[in-house]
Amino acid sequence: MTVMPQTDSATSTSPLVPPAPAPRAWAVVLVACAGQFLVVLDVSVVNVALPSLRADLGLSALGLQWVLNAYSIAFAGFMLLGGRAADLYGRKAMFLLGLVVFTAGSVAGGLAQEGWQLVAGRAVQGLGAAVLSPATLTLVTGAVAPGPARSRAIGTWTAVGAAGGAAGGFVGGLLVDLLSWRWVLLVNVPVGALVLTGALLWLRESRPGTGRRLDLPGAILVTGGLATLAYGIVQTEEAGWGDPKTLLTLLGALVLLAVFVAVEARTAAPLMPLKIFRTRTVSAANTAILLFGSSSFGMWFFMTVYAQNVLGYTPLQAGLALVPSSLSVVLGSKLAPRLMPALGARTVAVVGALVAASGFAWQSTMQVDGTFLTTILGPGILMMGGIGLATTPLATLATSSAAPGDAGLVSGLVNTSRTMGGALGLATLSTVAAAVTGPVHGTPDPAALTSGYATAFRVSASVLLGATVLMLLWLPRREPKRAPRNS
Repeated sequence: MTVMPQTDSATSTSPLVPPAPAPRAWAVVLVACAGQFLVVLDVSVVNVALPSLRADLGLSALGLQWVLNAYSIAFAGFMLLGGRAADLYGRKAMFLLGLVVFTAGSVAGGLAQEGWQLVAGRAVQGLGAAVLSPATLTLVTGAVAPGPARSRAIGTWTAVGAAGGAAGGFVGGLLVDLLSWRWVLLVNVPVGALVLTGALLWLRESRPGTGRRLDLPGAILVTGGLATLAYGIVQTEEAGWGDPKTLLTLLGALVLLAVFVAVEARTAAPLMPLKIFRTRTVSAANTAILLFGSSSFGMWFFMTVYAQNVLGYTPLQAGLALVPSSLSVVLGSKLAPRLMPALGARTVAVVGALVAASGFAWQSTMQVDGTFLTTILGPGILMMGGIGLATTPLATLATSSAAPGDAGLVSGLVNTSRTMGGALGLATLSTVAAAVTGPVHGTPDPAALTSGYATAFRVSASVLLGATVLMLLWLPRREPKRAPRNS
């Protein structure tokens, strides 16, 4: 499929008035990546603050779980709607709207006096993130011409997003130790204001989907289906996979999604044109991204709790311990575009998956008296370096097959795949770890915790090996052709 250049929403320009100069590509990429950094940072930044939250707001274990899950459910549930809204109503407009909603949710959560207020604030954050995040990738791909330059830009976007997840532990630990847990959320306010200023100055509106209407029935069905699926997944840690409530929730989600597919097949202007899944590259790349997300989200969580619960690190020390992993994912993401012209995106993604799998396998040998070098530094660098190396070519392959009017939708699909993969993976791996650890009465046994964490990493390594086989069999050997960008 040939990719046409992104066009501006203005269809004509008066000959007497010269057109406004296009914003510099680096400025657009900078603003978009800053927005993506905020979104991904808040997936993990509250992990190290959970003990402080429990002490201050009197939250139960279930309440703490919902502090994390409220964000993920809203984020995943509204992602496709946010992506299509960016195509229909403008990428800049949706970026600004999402940023404002995200920042407002941060204020509400940071000032919360009751547990339910904090959970509500996190849900509003997730809603803002779902509107903001798809626009970030679409802005990046629209600002840079197809080819090596766009691959490098997507590599930067991937690196910054991954670094946001990696930096969550460090930023959260620093703020909790120096200030309080509230600043884990309130720090988004000045940063959000700075990004908002840059967006107003440097972004220009684009709306290639102008003239189409929002598919409201499809939007309601897919949002309800994804949110219900995310809810069913995250509650498995508390209720288990075999609990009737879990099974009914997951069944309800599948029914909603099945009805969504049926409706989309009969709608003249669907929210998600099912034809995009006929493109082998889009389907294969998104499936692989989902599997990578299921491993990477769990990695940050288990590494953080292992460092604190077993090795006895403070929140700040745990965050600092993961800094090398943060740098390695940035390095992998930036190295990928340099390797892709010579080796091909498919080969680079496969190599990245194998490197990451080796890191997860190494991490699965962790011990209760492990050292920083052998149980955090070495495996962490391989895990995240490999994931950074693989995710960039996969995102490039997925977005390069999108028509301009579907760019926001495909960007939302990429983000949805990663987020839903993360929610599914974290819930599954937490259940596996808890089953191995066994019932906890009083102070957890470090040896039992280590055994559970190690099993989770072993399962992740197997998932990545499965993703490798999938990419070898499903991703096309020849990459989609790219049309030159018109001036």
